[in-house]
Amino acid sequence: MEKASSLLSSIFGGGDPIEPAATVSSIFVYPIKSCRGLSVPQACVVSTGFRWDRQWLVVNSKGRAYTQRVEPNLALVEVELPPEAFTENWEPTGESFLVLKAPGMDVLSIPLAKTGKIVDEVSVWEWSGSALDEGAKASEWFSNYLGKPSRLVRFNTASETRVVDPNFARGYKTMFSDEYPFLLISQESLNALNKLLQEPIPINRFRPNILVEGCEPFSEDLWTVLKINKMTFNGVKLCARCKVPTIDQDNGISNPEITETLKKFRSDQILRPTVKQQGKVYFGQNLVCKESLSSSGEGRVVKVGDPVLVLQKISSAAVAAA
Repeated sequence: MEKASSLLSSIFGGGDPIEPAATVSSIFVYPIKSCRGLSVPQACVVSTGFRWDRQWLVVNSKGRAYTQRVEPNLALVEVELPPEAFTENWEPTGESFLVLKAPGMDVLSIPLAKTGKIVDEVSVWEWSGSALDEGAKASEWFSNYLGKPSRLVRFNTASETRVVDPNFARGYKTMFSDEYPFLLISQESLNALNKLLQEPIPINRFRPNILVEGCEPFSEDLWTVLKINKMTFNGVKLCARCKVPTIDQDNGISNPEITETLKKFRSDQILRPTVKQQGKVYFGQNLVCKESLSSSGEGRVVKVGDPVLVLQKISSAAVAAA
């Protein structure tokens, strides 16, 4: 921690050392929406979040997104990328693949450098537009696995933009994530929840991008401006949770105890009693990164072990954006 404090002091102009509020303990990237994520030692920040995050989407015959909410077996689809894909300035070659594995299925390899044909009327939540179809083999693979017509598509960065809700973060964009480019959760928050559950659950239930440790439980609710490796992140909205945290990522089976327990201490009725009630529960803080707004810059990498410096925070979750 002494080394981290000295580093932060030098970054922000000397003076007394600034103590980190937490440390990045894990980084997760989810190349295909609702499929398994990858735990990586570092990830590069691009205009839409971490590079490779939610760049692919499984859709039905009408182009509508499949998610674990209705297809929980997507949780069992393992995804692999070349390790070097998470280093700065790496570009895929003809020998670079997105590799998929699932129970009862042959291994599927998707070329990263090959661009598929454009398909229209792809939709996820409020957004619709064109995407790049990954071809007949990928379609057959997911159709057989899910037992219904399916296709795998890649976000069409050349022509499409999916903007973040401007009421919370104007000017930012993402690919196929639910709402925001980054989700941060603390290990201490998970520990607090696990103390109330009959059986503890791992962090993969909540699918964060950044897991931190070393702070008080739910400290992240209050963080509005933070620095990680010289980059500025803004906490813009508490993360309202859906059915996915109830789904065991190892077998696809749902257990409603998680949501029922969260309702007891993480509902808007408990956290935000003075505002209009939405019947939601919250776990984690959605983030955007200021540096993602500019088109160039070196060193935009978040690494495991990076200190997290909180520059601004609010007084309580009762006044948090949600």
